Amino acid sequence: MINKLLDELSSRAKANPKRIAFPEANDEKIIRAARQSLDMGVAFPVLVGDRNAISALAADAGVSLEGMEIMDNTDQVKLEYFIGEYLKKKTDLPASALKRKSRDPMYFALILEDVGEVDGVVAGLNHTTGEVILAAQMIIGIKEGISTISSVGIWSIPGFDGSEGEFLAHADCAVNPDPTSEELADIAISSADTIGSLMGWEPRVAMLSFSTKGSMSHTRVDKVLQALEIARKRRPDLLIDGEFQLDSAISPAVAAKKVKETSAVAGRANILIFPDLDAGNIGVKLVQNFARASSCGPLLQGFRKPVSDLSRSAPLEDIVAVVAMVVICAQKAG
Repeated sequence: MINKLLDELSSRAKANPKRIAFPEANDEKIIRAARQSLDMGVAFPVLVGDRNAISALAADAGVSLEGMEIMDNTDQVKLEYFIGEYLKKKTDLPASALKRKSRDPMYFALILEDVGEVDGVVAGLNHTTGEVILAAQMIIGIKEGISTISSVGIWSIPGFDGSEGEFLAHADCAVNPDPTSEELADIAISSADTIGSLMGWEPRVAMLSFSTKGSMSHTRVDKVLQALEIARKRRPDLLIDGEFQLDSAISPAVAAKKVKETSAVAGRANILIFPDLDAGNIGVKLVQNFARASSCGPLLQGFRKPVSDLSRSAPLEDIVAVVAMVVICAQKAG
């Protein structure tokens, strides 16, 4: 059964489907997700990898490849053409290194994205987060004004009645183990921009801590407060506030008791910024396991062009939802 989050994201993606590369097309789950994305009208899949191997896998799985394109990274003519196009804009990597890297379809998919042959890349089912980030940094590069690569996800939590119904965004739960104040500010700003584009919300960003507005004193609290100050100076147009304990961020009743000053975020946050990866990763697993929530993502943010990092345990529906997220980001990127 399609969950509400997939329904919401796919409806936005269908308005203007984009060409999305799947460099892990040697995995049956990816081929099925690509097929479903095409059948739903969410994306135009481009399967990247050995043509014969992909065709054989699809035949064995009973998945039709009709309507899907295959970009074969073992085809030397295509490889040389697209590497040549890439080198017209960037000359910091020699052609020989790019050919060697492109033995991994993920690097070839990112080259295709950089030259405009595809609009986004969905990877991570069989690559680690670190591998995806390293490849994207090398081939795509980082967005101007951002120095921290991070991740953002969205929960669909049955029974939760927050400011956006059962939806709640969260960051960074996949990339930065112990972000500095500067990095935390980057994460907050990137997440506000990403979620605003993805969901059409007015972002209300809560900087989480074990303290609410000075209820406790600690260097870890200071880090969050410094991040808040940096983020507000850089982007005064955004609604970012803290430090908040989780309940103060999402519960109007708790916020009314704990937060004495006027705040557009307290009790109404729709984006939660965790102070470190310990808290973020544990938080995601708690919500998934105890609240039976779907968690869509993580979507990597901070790159010049859209790149996803799938959870390696992602079910089919979650992969399709991430495809829709990447499509929407590509729409906004123009």
